[in-house]
Amino acid sequence: MYLLTVIVFLGWTSTFVFANTGVETHEEVSTSVKIGKCCDLNEILVDDVCTELSETNETTIWQPEFVDDIFPAVQQKHPMKHQFKIGLPNCRDNEHQWHVYYDPDGQDRLAILPTGKLRHFVHDRWGAVEGEKLLSNNFRINDPNDDDITMVPLHYDYSFGHYCGDKAVLTKNRIVTTYAMICVPEVAWTDVDYLIRHIVDPVTRALAIICYLIIAIVYFVLPQLRDLVGNMITSMSMCFVINQIAITVRIFTQFASHISFLIADTVAYMSLLAAFFWLNALGYFVWNTFRSRNVFLRTTDGRKYCYYSSYVWGSTATIAGTAIFAHFALETNKITIDSNDIGNPQETVGWLGMSVLFTSIAFTIIVDLCFILTTANTIKRMRTYGRIHHKMKYSFRMFTLIYGIICVGWLSLLISQLKYDQLVYCNIFINLLQALSILYVCVFGQKRVTFLLSKTCNCCNSENNHSDGLDWGEEMTAINAGY
Repeated sequence: MYLLTVIVFLGWTSTFVFANTGVETHEEVSTSVKIGKCCDLNEILVDDVCTELSETNETTIWQPEFVDDIFPAVQQKHPMKHQFKIGLPNCRDNEHQWHVYYDPDGQDRLAILPTGKLRHFVHDRWGAVEGEKLLSNNFRINDPNDDDITMVPLHYDYSFGHYCGDKAVLTKNRIVTTYAMICVPEVAWTDVDYLIRHIVDPVTRALAIICYLIIAIVYFVLPQLRDLVGNMITSMSMCFVINQIAITVRIFTQFASHISFLIADTVAYMSLLAAFFWLNALGYFVWNTFRSRNVFLRTTDGRKYCYYSSYVWGSTATIAGTAIFAHFALETNKITIDSNDIGNPQETVGWLGMSVLFTSIAFTIIVDLCFILTTANTIKRMRTYGRIHHKMKYSFRMFTLIYGIICVGWLSLLISQLKYDQLVYCNIFINLLQALSILYVCVFGQKRVTFLLSKTCNCCNSENNHSDGLDWGEEMTAINAGY
């Protein structure tokens, strides 16, 4: 009995000693707030360098300022039980450290919430918002002249581990203030990935649009090129233009545009599919011309173009409809993309719909390869050429080069769907290279086209133009006109 009384007395005495000496018990430690401190307990920050308190003119270490969790009405609170945890903040990969100094008369104010979070107030007109109520994520200003004025909340909270604070002395300005190092997100426009995806990519697509428009205008304006092959090249170029525009719109859709990702992706994939079908129609026309014994058919180019156009747009609409049906009816794991708007993530074309479209494009590539191989064998066996066959040789060469170029672009687009940054960057470069290559093959790489352009525009020296490789009609024109 006496032993039990002694134990209780000693336990009560030890508790009294801990409470009066400032040493926290286990229960008090568990209820205290954790606060990050940049320097050691006996140090403060002097000109951005941790310095012992004894080496400065200061007598006290950093005492955090506590406020209630009410914004923008800031109310002081009495000091709370807290623990200092020494060390710099542990920022994520997409964050960087940022220095903030408490400025009572400026834009930056620092305070600690009862939960241990650091609140950073940022505002240049504190008097204009005093006493206003916080509504959701925005607060409103009571203006009698305007019933709906909304301002962005100008405070940011940083949880423990994403900040550290301390007392700071700026000897040059003779200022004693509070310092904080916080973790803030990387600024988008300084990120290399952001620059490539949102600045370089739209610029390259604008250049690609210009290239395709030049091809379409040249083959549509010059009467000598406005035959069936020229109309097919024009239609294919316009499909590429629509594809580039849709992808560009998709890039800017991430900035809270009213156009959805699903619409932009659907238009982009449909136009790309139509371009491959136009190339397939061109390959069939060249193959059929060399295969046919009687090339002097009575069907006009206009009627043939209507037939091929019906084939292209009918096939495109059918396959696109199948892909859309597969996306809405059969897709189980739909893809969503977050936009920079505060709205919900937007839906885009899923893997099932993309597989239908890309499989159809792959099928046209295989058929075009068969056209190339069989037509090349037919040309090797031919001993004499007529005027139409002579002209078709240049069309076949152009078709083969365009086929190789856009196949490389399609493979690059297909591989870039793996979402690796390096593959996406490579696809951006190849997309521009594809447009420049097609422009060279269709316009600047053909002497006939450059001759007609120089003849129409009168912008080139006639001594540099030769009649080698021209079509028979243009060759005679060059000889008679002295070009």
